Amino acid sequence: MALAQEKVYTIDDIYALPDGERAELIDGQIYNMAPPKRIHQKLVSELTQIIGNHIKSQKGECEIYPAPFAVFLNGDDKTYVEPDISVICDKNKLNDQGCFGAPDWIIEIVSPGTERMDYGIKLFKYRSAKVREYWIINPSKKAVMVYDFEYELDTKLYSFDDTIPVCIYQDLKIDIADLL
Repeated sequence: MALAQEKVYTIDDIYALPDGERAELIDGQIYNMAPPKRIHQKLVSELTQIIGNHIKSQKGECEIYPAPFAVFLNGDDKTYVEPDISVICDKNKLNDQGCFGAPDWIIEIVSPGTERMDYGIKLFKYRSAKVREYWIINPSKKAVMVYDFEYELDTKLYSFDDTIPVCIYQDLKIDIADLL
């Protein structure tokens, strides 16, 4: 007896979702997204402003995009994510649809329903796609995991009270507690 074959979804299925419904697509599987809470949006807003101001002050080439922003991580139609914050330094990866390939820095802010995705599936996908730096900010635990994939350094765990150095910007440090 043959096993039932699981449906493989594509970006067309994401675009066919009803208005207002958001989801991500990873290796042909759809993962629905719940609306974010206020603290989540505050962190996205504050971090986007701090990082964007830093890039401008340094006359940097990188661009920062908060969600919803399409990242076609593998450059195909089977993986589409919307990181909370994406920093892209290679403008050749950008077009009107979003980013094709790995952003240089991704920040995800954990919600109760995204913990497994952020610490598991996305961690693996971002590392495999060659994201240089990945932050997982967990408001309920007041913790930040920093992964420096570029130099394969040890993962660092910070509390919201720590000053967190940014791996891709040696001259940028962020205090999460100051943002709340």
